Amino acid sequence: MAQILALALAVNLLGSCLCAPPGLLDVETFDLENYDLNGETDWENLDLNNYGDTYDYDDLDLAVCGDIERVEQIEVGTVVPPPTVPEPPQNMPPPDYVEEVTLPPRPTQAPASANLDFEGPGLFGPETGLGLPTCLLCVCISTSVYCDDSDIEQIPPLPKDTTYFYARFNKIKRITSKDFVNLNKLKRIDLTGNQISDIDQDAFRSLPELEDLLLADNQLVGLPELPTTLRHIDAKNNQLRSASIHSEGFKDLTKLEFLYLSHNQLDYIPTPLPESLRVLHLQYNNIQSLHEDTFCNSHNPNYLRRPLEDIRLDGNPIIISRFAQSYVCLPRLPVGRTH
Repeated sequence: MAQILALALAVNLLGSCLCAPPGLLDVETFDLENYDLNGETDWENLDLNNYGDTYDYDDLDLAVCGDIERVEQIEVGTVVPPPTVPEPPQNMPPPDYVEEVTLPPRPTQAPASANLDFEGPGLFGPETGLGLPTCLLCVCISTSVYCDDSDIEQIPPLPKDTTYFYARFNKIKRITSKDFVNLNKLKRIDLTGNQISDIDQDAFRSLPELEDLLLADNQLVGLPELPTTLRHIDAKNNQLRSASIHSEGFKDLTKLEFLYLSHNQLDYIPTPLPESLRVLHLQYNNIQSLHEDTFCNSHNPNYLRRPLEDIRLDGNPIIISRFAQSYVCLPRLPVGRTH
């Protein structure tokens, strides 16, 4: 217990020294003899009033106040001034400033709409009688025009650069001489599956590049004049009659290779046939006889007709074995009834 009190007293003395006024320490002021507290009787006889008289606390207050006065007397010039912050230029706009821009006045008149030229060979082609351009009513891809299954009843006006024209399975009943005027690049016409019963005689004659004419599955009784450039004619499943086909109508077609006339009402084979012919289909007609010069040349026994390799006469009342002299110049016999 004595050690604890001695330690507390030492701490108090140390604090008093730190707060005491500056100057020399007067040892005589302290009565060191009274600090001998080793015996228990000494602690009992300790007079605490003696310690209060030993040190004058008023001097401590004066000393502290004196220090404060000295601090206040420090010259201001000795203190380092705080760093100055440069002010922003007066003409610089703040960061959130948005400049106002005055837009030009709007035009009082609306711009003129673009006009599409449907009469020329443009993208949409000429305008049809239905009020629509051909290439909106049909499908135009490059120089090909597809009007299949469009329920059209007549040939629509076509762009002048049309090369291939398809109008299959529609309701077309007639082909006029004006339908294909000035179509000098047209190579194929496919009108399969319509209701065509009448064709003007000069409907195809003025087409200088026409190669394929497909008229199958219609109601044709005859054929018009045909351009000499044709290579392929398909008129099967019609009502063609021999009397309604021009005499020597195929003679000048020197490039014709494929001729399909099956399922019609022909009484005989239309002659003369061009030398270029390779395929001739006449099945299911009303053919009953053949002439010696239908395929061959009776005046030239050495004549050979090598290109013509496919002749179909089946479904006709003719018995082909009775006309052997008509096939001697052919590389193959026709297909048909032999007895």
